[in-house]
Amino acid sequence: MSLKIRLARGGAKKRPFYSIVVADARSPRDGRFIEKLGTYNPMLEKGHADRVTLKEERLKHWLGVGAQPTDRVARFLGEAGIVEKRTQRETPLKSTPKAKAQERAKEAAEAAAAARG
Repeated sequence: MSLKIRLARGGAKKRPFYSIVVADARSPRDGRFIEKLGTYNPMLEKGHADRVTLKEERLKHWLGVGAQPTDRVARFLGEAGIVEKRTQRETPLKSTPKAKAQERAKEAAEAAAAARG
């Protein structure tokens, strides 16, 4: 069973509030979860103490058992010093332009350079 530490959305329309939960990777975002590990309130200012609350002891337990945090939760854990901060996310190779698009971009750049001087 693959476990994820992720956000589960709550709150009203246009007033988001998230719970940080550990859940089976196959369960829906707001569906069944195993344990609630904290909260995230994006409506508060970045410096506010209650913007992100974490149960550090339980988070360390679940990370030790093998639960994988999502990108956003990993950022919160890095800021709290529970895990090491990740650097920039790598852009997947699938999203790079294909060969013909790269050729067209190169030709456009050459044409613009020739037009300038």
